Amino acid sequence: MANIKYEIQQSFGVISEGAKGWKKELNLISWNNRDPKYDLRDWDEQHEKMGKGLTMSKDELIKLRDLLNSMEL
Repeated sequence: MANIKYEIQQSFGVISEGAKGWKKELNLISWNNRDPKYDLRDWDEQHEKMGKGLTMSKDELIKLRDLLNSMEL
């Protein structure tokens, strides 16, 4: 796998934490020096290793927020 460059530009918070200390976080990340996107994934404590995740544009994040707000929980 090629080296992936990333820069966490803003951290919005932790959604959950696993038994091994990995945290599911919502961050704004620039991948390979591209425009930043909203990113939801698991990270180790040092932000050196990551799990599979989901990246979204601002418009996609807003649509997801609206969908979540419309759900009956």
